[in-house]
Amino acid sequence: MTRIFLSLAVLDALALAAAYVVGWISRLRQGVLHPEDPVYLVHFSLGLSAAILTLLVHCLIFTYFLGTGRWVKEVGLAYDLPDVPLPRLTRELKRRTFPMALAAMLAAIATAGAGAGAQLQEWPWYVHAALATLTLLVNGWAFVIEYRNVRINAGVIEEVMREVDRIRAERGLPPNAVALEQE
Repeated sequence: MTRIFLSLAVLDALALAAAYVVGWISRLRQGVLHPEDPVYLVHFSLGLSAAILTLLVHCLIFTYFLGTGRWVKEVGLAYDLPDVPLPRLTRELKRRTFPMALAAMLAAIATAGAGAGAQLQEWPWYVHAALATLTLLVNGWAFVIEYRNVRINAGVIEEVMREVDRIRAERGLPPNAVALEQE
C-alpha cells in the first residue's frame, strides 16, 4: 500500500498544482469573462479532475485504515494477542490520520464550490484563489501524515503476521503461508 499511496499522492499533488498554476494563468487572461478561452477550460477540467482525485486518494486512506484496523483486531482476537501494542497502535494511527484526510477532502470540496461561485461571478475570485492555496497546503500536509502512518501500519501488519506464525508454530500448526497454499 505504501507504493500505491505514494504514487497516487504524487499524481494528486501534481494535478492540484497544475490546476493551481493554470488557474492563475486563466485569472491573468480574465478567463472567467471568456469561457471559450482554452486556458480557462483547461483550468476547469484540471480543477475538477484534481478535486475528484483528491477525494479518491483520501477515501482510499479511510478504507485502508478501516480495513486493516479491523483485520488486526480480528486476528488479535483469534490468536489471543494483547491489545497493546499492535491492535491499539492501528486504532491510534487511524485516529491520527482521519482528521487531516477529512480536512484535505473538505478543502478540495470548498475550493471547487468557490470555483463555481467565481465562474458564475457570484463570489469574488480571491475566495477561490485563497481556498485553492489552502487546499494545496492542507493536502501536502495530509499526504505527509498519511504516508508516514501507512508505513507504520504496514510494519504493524508484518509484526502481526510474525506473531501469528510464532503462535501457530507453538501450537504445532504450519506457518500461515503454508496453510493458505493448502486451501
